[in-house]
Amino acid sequence: MDSIHSICIVRLSAIGDVCHALSAVQQIQSTYPQCRITWVMGKVEAQLLGDLPGIKVVVFDKKQGFKGMRDVWAELKNHRFDYLLHMQVALRASILTLGIKAKTKLGFSWSRAKEGQWLFTNKKLPHTKAPHVLDNFAQFSQFLGCKKQSPSWSIPISEKDSTLANELSHQPYVVISPAASKDERNWLTERYAQLADHAYHLGLQVILCGGPTDRERTLATKIEQAMQSPAINLIGKTSLKQLTAVLKKAEVVIAPDSGPAHIATTQGTPVIGLYAHSNPHRTGPYNSLGYTVSVYKQVAEEQYGEPLENVHWGARVKGSDLMQKIELEQVIEQLERVLVLRSVTVENATNQD
Repeated sequence: MDSIHSICIVRLSAIGDVCHALSAVQQIQSTYPQCRITWVMGKVEAQLLGDLPGIKVVVFDKKQGFKGMRDVWAELKNHRFDYLLHMQVALRASILTLGIKAKTKLGFSWSRAKEGQWLFTNKKLPHTKAPHVLDNFAQFSQFLGCKKQSPSWSIPISEKDSTLANELSHQPYVVISPAASKDERNWLTERYAQLADHAYHLGLQVILCGGPTDRERTLATKIEQAMQSPAINLIGKTSLKQLTAVLKKAEVVIAPDSGPAHIATTQGTPVIGLYAHSNPHRTGPYNSLGYTVSVYKQVAEEQYGEPLENVHWGARVKGSDLMQKIELEQVIEQLERVLVLRSVTVENATNQD
């Protein structure tokens, strides 16, 4: 491929998806070290990735609406990129690309260019049957001549951001990040509590992590109230960088489909993902799919009336009570499996006293 001098990435959100995209972006960066890379991303996502070495991050504040778009266009008005990699199918992102000049605007394959994304690009990725979102992002790097390889990530974490994790790591700990983006995708409060108690009796500290929203704080409070053992509640008390450091030092992270599950993956920490509404083979923690506890296949086949392989890619299932189909014993089994594989010494909590 001809030399590539400049690339603009458009992937605004969410945390999990920017983590998936990061692997492809950093592979492009290592393959073309002289290439100038600009990444337009959301305000929250920039808190995690805004200081990536060698990448200029332009923040788009979606709360500003059209003004936020104009601000991005103004910042990039003197740039004309060789490639714009349009990594988000949302219509908002597509409209944003209209004000960014590039010779080639590359988007997803025809079958996956939802919300009319195909109208905003002049090149499409080849058709793929790859189920996982991360593999779809990897197609962008492969289109540009990068070799197909296992994903890797490098997220800068300062010593200051690592202080909390270092203080916690005197004893092995498990992180439970209980909240998904929608409450119906959360597991049952009492089962989170029972799982936390079990982990404590195995000799692990239990740490609750999550964002600074009222609903997440309320969920954490309910879990603590239902527990028989102590937990360290960090929900709403860490920055994304601090959270990343905490996740890195955990023995295992337990979470529904959420940003922390994917941040943990970038740090090499095993994740037990809890899935019912979406296919974990599409959106699950990429390196921990074998630990996932999922009822998606069962529910999807019930709702669509056909085998999962015949259900269209990206199909979601509906229901407010689906997560209760995930049994406590299934998650405990995976927890103990991960601990054995990581050679973590577990002991009865009475031996600690």
